[in-house]
Amino acid sequence: MDTVAAAHPRPWVEHYPEGIAWDVSVNLTPVHEQLLAACERNAGAVALDFLGGTTSFGELGKAIRAFAGALQTQYGVKKGSRVALLLPNTPFYAVAYYGVLLAGGTVVNCNPLYTVHELSHITSNAGADVLVTLDLRQIFEKAEALVKAGHVKRIIVCHFPAALPTVKRILYSIAKRKDLARIGASPAAGACTWYADLIARNDRPTPVAIDALTDVAVQQYTGGTTGLPKGAMLSHGNIAANMSQIDAWGCGLFYPPSKVVAVLPFFHIFAMTVCLNVPLCNGTQVVMMPRFELKGFLDLLRRTRPNVLPAVPTLIQALAKVSGADREALDCLDVVISGGAALPDEARGKFAKVSKAILAEGYGLTEASPVVCCAPLRVPSKALSIGMPLPATDVRFIDIETNEVAKLGERGELQVKGPQVMLGYYENPDATREAFMDGWLRTGDVGYVDADGYVFLVDRIKDLIISSGFNIYPRTIEEALVANPAVDEANVIGVPDEYRGEAAVAFVKLKDGQTISEGDLKKFIGERLNKLEMPREIIFKDQLPKTLIGKLSKKELRDEYKAMKGQKSEPA
Repeated sequence: MDTVAAAHPRPWVEHYPEGIAWDVSVNLTPVHEQLLAACERNAGAVALDFLGGTTSFGELGKAIRAFAGALQTQYGVKKGSRVALLLPNTPFYAVAYYGVLLAGGTVVNCNPLYTVHELSHITSNAGADVLVTLDLRQIFEKAEALVKAGHVKRIIVCHFPAALPTVKRILYSIAKRKDLARIGASPAAGACTWYADLIARNDRPTPVAIDALTDVAVQQYTGGTTGLPKGAMLSHGNIAANMSQIDAWGCGLFYPPSKVVAVLPFFHIFAMTVCLNVPLCNGTQVVMMPRFELKGFLDLLRRTRPNVLPAVPTLIQALAKVSGADREALDCLDVVISGGAALPDEARGKFAKVSKAILAEGYGLTEASPVVCCAPLRVPSKALSIGMPLPATDVRFIDIETNEVAKLGERGELQVKGPQVMLGYYENPDATREAFMDGWLRTGDVGYVDADGYVFLVDRIKDLIISSGFNIYPRTIEEALVANPAVDEANVIGVPDEYRGEAAVAFVKLKDGQTISEGDLKKFIGERLNKLEMPREIIFKDQLPKTLIGKLSKKELRDEYKAMKGQKSEPA
């Protein structure tokens, strides 16, 4: 028995919701095989809904096979070939994703909002010669630049209007024609092939033998908040295992007649697993939205009546502000799963006033495919907890100073073991070694597990502020700040301090129409914080920087603060 099991033998097991076992048999069948089987079983059912246009499971399976065949015959894709997807949520993404896997290739997800510089690093590091994208001008121009720079050799172009239902397709082609790139006039035209032409070939794919434990299905690049993004290699088994774990935890939630809303982008690991893979492989309809916009989202809820919504805190906060008749649109939701960032307790309380849905917070990371912990999806959970470890998942907490296993209730770095944990980082053995301790994946998150097996997170190790020798957790200060009725959002960073070594600086966005002075806000939080935790200064901003999935970002604030102080220190 390992040390963590000896110290506290999985306290979460005996507190699992009824009907869920920890020692489940994990299904490692590659996701594309599971998906094609679902397409055979549910050929006439709707798999995808995109702005009112629908794709049946039968149509999806046929397109995937044709795309995989074209990748093999026209592009030489085989086991190990990296294919980049530069796509928002559209039916094209699903076909390309599963088609690459069926052809034996490895999916390299690319965020369409990334800069050309960021995309250049990802595609060149991965060696992705082939890229799949849309003919939307703002996206295609980035693909064009990648070809010009020599990072991508060939582009498969999907005609965006073709994904729309007939009437919208015609209107878009007339009113939004200027938004489409002129592929024939592009300097990269010679490298381009239309997706529709490849599908029309209807090439039969050659079967590829997959070793679920060693063959890489997805090379998912981390956010790169500290240095360049690293390519986490997720095997077919890693992804299938996490799907199986989530399925067991959901107790049938992801099966028909459920419908899952996919407003989170598929290129993000959370949505790829929970919004795409899990529901589709169970024959469940996925309702897509290419980008979040509140009115359009509420209209989508009214039209399609989905009951499962994977979300991020910023989306939940937006829905919590819904008022009047619009609240009726939320009545269809049974379960909302929050991930991607910590869910503020205030947001949880406000959402409960507008929706009766269970709001379950989960936790994961790219390197774990991604889900590690989740609150129960059928019954209420402990407040402020990220839930319990999923079936077949072990966690432990390591004391940051002693490197020993922390006791129940004691804080330490969260570390993870399980079949969903990555193989390592692509061509980066040093980073891979640093990511593990004695075979456990290091998350960089600080927290603890209580006697009932519920996991609580306190902060990120890298965000920890050491002031006068004491550990200061930014999240504690942020929670005190947002408890003030005038404060909408808060983000706290550590900055150099001559006397204390480090000090906290808070950046605050106020709610519309609200005002409060720095002095009054400090007085307010002074009742909730000790003197060491009190921020040295509070800086008010109209907007706080966020990552591309809506998570508050500290990196930009650190850079901004350095620039501010640099300017102030310069002679007049």
